[in-house]
Amino acid sequence: MAHTDAIPRLQMSGISKSYGGVKAIRHAEITIQPGSVHALVGENGAGKSTLIKILAGAESADSGTIEIDGETVRIHNTSDAIKLGIQTVYQEPQLFDELSVAENFFIGREITRGPMIDWNEQAPRMLELLTLVGLDPKHAARPVGDLSIAQKQLISIAKALLEKASVLILDEPSAILTDREIENLFSVVRKLTADGVSIIYISHRLDELFRIADTVTIMRDGTTVAHEPIGNLSVREIAERMVGGVLTEGAREVGERGEVVLELKGLSSGESFSDVDLTVRKGEIVGLYGLVGSGVAEVGEVIYGMRQTTGGTLLIDGEPTRIASPTDAKRRQIRMLPANRAQQGSFAFQSIAFNTTIGSLPRLGRFGIVRPKVERDIARRLIERLGVKTPSEKQVISAMSGGNAQKVILARQIVDRPELLVLAEPTQGVDVGAKEEIHQIISDLADQGTAVLVITTDLAEVLRISDRVVVFREGTPVREFAEGATQADLLAVAAGAEEEAA
Repeated sequence: MAHTDAIPRLQMSGISKSYGGVKAIRHAEITIQPGSVHALVGENGAGKSTLIKILAGAESADSGTIEIDGETVRIHNTSDAIKLGIQTVYQEPQLFDELSVAENFFIGREITRGPMIDWNEQAPRMLELLTLVGLDPKHAARPVGDLSIAQKQLISIAKALLEKASVLILDEPSAILTDREIENLFSVVRKLTADGVSIIYISHRLDELFRIADTVTIMRDGTTVAHEPIGNLSVREIAERMVGGVLTEGAREVGERGEVVLELKGLSSGESFSDVDLTVRKGEIVGLYGLVGSGVAEVGEVIYGMRQTTGGTLLIDGEPTRIASPTDAKRRQIRMLPANRAQQGSFAFQSIAFNTTIGSLPRLGRFGIVRPKVERDIARRLIERLGVKTPSEKQVISAMSGGNAQKVILARQIVDRPELLVLAEPTQGVDVGAKEEIHQIISDLADQGTAVLVITTDLAEVLRISDRVVVFREGTPVREFAEGATQADLLAVAAGAEEEAA
């Protein structure tokens, strides 16, 4: 239960932040009381991550003020934040697997006696904090790599408390945890708030916020749109405020659909997802939507052979098929646009021609010898078809805008029209104009007979472009929407409010 002190532990007022001409935060406000759990929510791109980076000292605000316990402070870097008692625990634990728990705890802030680390001096506080978060002190000597993800997260929390944190930021702490591990996390959070620590709790799993949070701040389009006790709202109301209650406009017109190209029957992959039934027909665009940890990204990876199944059946054109690798997928005329184009999709310092044709080497020549004219002709044809803005197919892809680079990587997947095209976050990081162009390209591919599976966390996108949308939650498809759905409907179902959306 939140303390009722008159002076807030933290108050951020009039915060703004721009990157170039893009306003990440327009006007943000947040007030947190001592010993309370304050939920911070917003759709992707709402500005909450930037706000937290400003508080943690990783970014500087363009305007606004920050007060700690009633006093105005300036946070120029992470060291400033830590000195003020502000600590952050990220979704992916920031630990060194090859080092022991004890070594991770004190790395960079070791207590020394002469040239040697004084382990006897360090040990009592570390053991006290491990006990506080529910971990066996015997873990102190174990390599972090031997521990579970939940144990690593608890170690990260204990490590943050070493500096006597008064404000603890938990960024998507439950996204990778089981239900039992979440309950343990909540128990730790309650212990901390009882000691007066203020918690900022960021999560897309809206239903769990009602079990742990006292108040909620909702952000949309870089602006704080609500700040009130969480008991005043329902999951549905939070979802509607996150998206502005906006109805989908300009949805794709559904036409004739052909035979089933992809069918999943009870498909499972470890703890990522289970019992997935799904079909995608020739000429159809099916959208998969889910929050962080819902399993939708892993479904795409299984279809493309990047991840293996542990149960169920995958059928292509009605035939049970085992896709053990991307090479197997390509043989079956399956192509995939990865979500992380920088690491998985592009050769940054190679030309557009190279990036376009690298997946189709047999077409470029014989005996491994590339014919430059064929490479150039293919690249030029696709540059024109996809409307890539460039002076030449020789331009290096790293010199292109995000939208044009995305078109080049998409072009690689359609040198030969695929039977099934899997698109993961197809317009992530591109501007509005490029997004519209990419949506039209995807729609045209479907009209030409390609079966398309779109996996995206963009609510407006998945509704606009898809003929059907399947919503996932905790590794399972929970509801399908054919038409007439709103962004709030999808978000409410994905966040655990199925009965409200129904």
